[in-house]
Amino acid sequence: MAKITTINHVTLIVDQLEKAAEFYEQILGLEVIPAFVFDYPTAFFRINDQQQLHLTEWEDQQSFRGHICVTVDDFNSLFWQVKEMGIIDIKPWGKLRQLPDGAMQLFIRDPANNLLEISSPPDYQVDPKIFEDEFYQEGLYVSGRNDFRGYKSEDATLYHGGDEPKK
Repeated sequence: MAKITTINHVTLIVDQLEKAAEFYEQILGLEVIPAFVFDYPTAFFRINDQQQLHLTEWEDQQSFRGHICVTVDDFNSLFWQVKEMGIIDIKPWGKLRQLPDGAMQLFIRDPANNLLEISSPPDYQVDPKIFEDEFYQEGLYVSGRNDFRGYKSEDATLYHGGDEPKK
């Protein structure tokens, strides 16, 4: 049986390609790379040597809770920047939190209203002022659904094996 070995790219649907592309390049620091010559608006970005983000402009409906999670190298400065921009979204998954493994978790919206989870490595040195901020809440997100199906563990982590991001 074939096995998925890596995520090559994630495609996000946007309604204004240029505005969204500027956000991913200027705010999240992604490098623009050449895209195929499609007959619709698209932009490709390098995340690392194996993964890419693709933006494509369509008039599709978007998910409220569906998201991609990216790890950033400077969570502290990005938190203060996105807070100032007013793009933190606490409605789908709650406030900024520190997960049990130590990683920080924050949800923001891009200019096309796509939801992004921003994460830090588990051992990242978080600015203590963030823990005092109005957007911070201790503990895991609680939906109130009380439906505990799924594969869960008290020692779960976003990072597995030797693939932890470097600080």
